[in-house]
Amino acid sequence: MIVQHTRETRKHNCIQAMTRKEPKHMFCFFPFFCFFFSFIAQNTVPNMAYPLSTSSRWIVDENGQRVKLACVNWPSHLQPVVAEGLSKQPVDAVAKKIVEMGFNCVRLTWALDLMTNETLANNVTVRQSFQSFGLKDDIVGFQTNNPSIIDISLIEAFKMVVTTLGNNDVMVILDNHLTKPGWCCANNDGNGFFGDKFFDPTEWTAALSKMAATFDGVSNVVGMSLRNELRGPKQNADDWFKYMQQGAEAVHAANKNVLVILSGLSFDADLSFVRSRPVKLSFTKKLVFELHWYSFSDGNWATNNPNDICGRVLNRIRNGGEFLLNKGFPLFLSEFGIDERGGNADDNRYFGCVSGWAAGNDVDWSLWALTGSYYLREGKVGLVEYYGVLDSDWISVRNSSFLQKITLLQSQLQGPGPSTDAYNLVFHPYTGLCLVRSLNDTTMLTLGPCNSSEPWSYTKQTLRIKDQSLCLQSNGPGNRVTMTKTDCSSPGSIWQTISASKMHLASTTSNNTSVCLDVAADDKVLANACKCLSKDSSCEPMSQWFTIINATRPLKGSRLYKQLENLSPKSDLL
Repeated sequence: MIVQHTRETRKHNCIQAMTRKEPKHMFCFFPFFCFFFSFIAQNTVPNMAYPLSTSSRWIVDENGQRVKLACVNWPSHLQPVVAEGLSKQPVDAVAKKIVEMGFNCVRLTWALDLMTNETLANNVTVRQSFQSFGLKDDIVGFQTNNPSIIDISLIEAFKMVVTTLGNNDVMVILDNHLTKPGWCCANNDGNGFFGDKFFDPTEWTAALSKMAATFDGVSNVVGMSLRNELRGPKQNADDWFKYMQQGAEAVHAANKNVLVILSGLSFDADLSFVRSRPVKLSFTKKLVFELHWYSFSDGNWATNNPNDICGRVLNRIRNGGEFLLNKGFPLFLSEFGIDERGGNADDNRYFGCVSGWAAGNDVDWSLWALTGSYYLREGKVGLVEYYGVLDSDWISVRNSSFLQKITLLQSQLQGPGPSTDAYNLVFHPYTGLCLVRSLNDTTMLTLGPCNSSEPWSYTKQTLRIKDQSLCLQSNGPGNRVTMTKTDCSSPGSIWQTISASKMHLASTTSNNTSVCLDVAADDKVLANACKCLSKDSSCEPMSQWFTIINATRPLKGSRLYKQLENLSPKSDLL
């Protein structure tokens, strides 16, 4: 199905990186020379952990340790051809805020014209670009917040953003978003597929090669996404293989360090065609696939039963890309997100489904978006981006509870590196919290930070604290569940995943009453009658959605992590 992107109701429209901070230059009398020496320093100083590569389905560093991309999209592809937000805050302040919010990576978008239009890239300054669109307020703001950038060329400004991110230990994925600067994406915008009005394959391949060469040796540039959201009436698998393989070879020839990231068809919702026809490249251990998933990718969540549509969409995701994990390729969920004001019913239902899937599969990902507002989008000056994690001032967090929801997603749960015996977490996707024992009464359960959870074991449909005889016990509808010493086979201690979403944990009590694990408003965990299992579209089941997570990596700050930290050199853990 081809998904038409419109966006006000939609979006549109990386791992503890072992990086080394670059020295700050004390004497910068001229902005260009200040930038030049900073960029050269980043280019010439080797980094012990980079470059990244792949090991089966994992992205790893030079030491073979898992590196999980936990990214945020930072648009730089719109008409001014400048990374958004820099008239509101200094670039270094934005980079530090990215780190503060728990992201280790930026998917930095760019338009092909930045590499193919020499006049635009090298002869137009940031000031001149803003002047051409009448953005007087942004010029004033840029002069205040980023005076060293406003009078350098657009390509140098782009490099400055990459350098500043590197100075703050933030990895960068360079994403070719479209050809002509502007808003993306639609079936008929001329940017959708090879051979479209603005999408010449030869020009695209040359531009990818030039961009790759531009950042060859820049250690925090760890990957290149070849093209965003292929789409439109011309899309077909044969041309996809022909040109995407050419583009991948061009990037690797120009820069052997970067991961090569391939998007699918139908607005990057479909990679099913590579299941039986492998990508053939001359190089290995650099190939990553990417997938996009929004609520508007799936029809109307608000008029369907949430369990039914979640189950249906999960089947689409399995067939459309998840299968690649079993084939030994990393899958990068490079765009997903919601209206962070919290009032979009479609988004609220969808998010529990997507975050449960992302945590359960421990995939790499990039949130749409960092953006608090745009300089100019679709003819509107200063348009607010409600999918943005930052507010329109570009420093305040739009919704702190949303950051809580993605905390576990930012953690490494599996993969090569420091590990412990396999264990489980009981994750509540809608809040981003996990099942933990109460501090005041350890027989009672509540929701709390996942790194406060003890390791669980889910075997033979029994949930117990790992290596203990304490089992999760239902005490009937409306009552809190407890941790009880039992043989774990009595009524109320057997828990099965039910419903199309497979996120209801149901148990049958001694009087044959079926109940589901549920969460009260105060985060206390209890059992209630199972709700919204099918058909009813007006019901909200998300308080009863739980995902049992498989993990082998200790969460940072957890008891397991601290134990392992005491046994291992610190450098092995960070």
